[in-house]
Amino acid sequence: MTKTDFKKEWKHLYQPSPKDFEIVEVPPMNFIMIDGQGDPNTAQAYQEALEALYAVAYKIKFTSKKELGKDYVVPPLEGLWWAEDMDVFTSGGDRDAWQWTMMIMQPEWVTEALFEQACNQVAEAKNPPALSKIRLENYHEGLSVQIMHIGPYSEEGPTIHKLHHEFLPVNNLLEAGKHHEIYLGDPRKVAPEKLKTVLRQPVRKKN
Repeated sequence: MTKTDFKKEWKHLYQPSPKDFEIVEVPPMNFIMIDGQGDPNTAQAYQEALEALYAVAYKIKFTSKKELGKDYVVPPLEGLWWAEDMDVFTSGGDRDAWQWTMMIMQPEWVTEALFEQACNQVAEAKNPPALSKIRLENYHEGLSVQIMHIGPYSEEGPTIHKLHHEFLPVNNLLEAGKHHEIYLGDPRKVAPEKLKTVLRQPVRKKN
């Protein structure tokens, strides 16, 4: 049985250059998602969100392999981030005010029925507190600008600022969606200076 690795299948979306911003067209994708607010380092809601997401993601993967004969590597954790004042987010200040949608991409063959089956099985096994908050949703970013950030999450600010205040204006682009991060490294296993994170911003052309 072949095991699909979407990071390799869609290398242009998961492995951008760390040197220059790139403009890409992101197709519609299905995600399991959960919304919340608070500092990702301290908020219990954030930890509970990840616990539930991973439990359901792996249950879907095992069910897909067993019942459909389709195996794949569980895609990386992703997050949409915003705040009432985006300068607060880019500066790293008042993290309790950060709002987020954490999510994990799902193969196109994962149906609502398969998702619900996985949720029911997770509920029977461990029933994580945030399980009821998870949903399966199609998300389409379309035209986007992205770059690979290598280093601690706390040092993303200058790159995000450069994207919004230099690259977008020079290229006649406007923001058209939420700041998006894709986490390719596990902070529990990888040194902070070696972490790889895709930073992505959906955009539209100025009229």
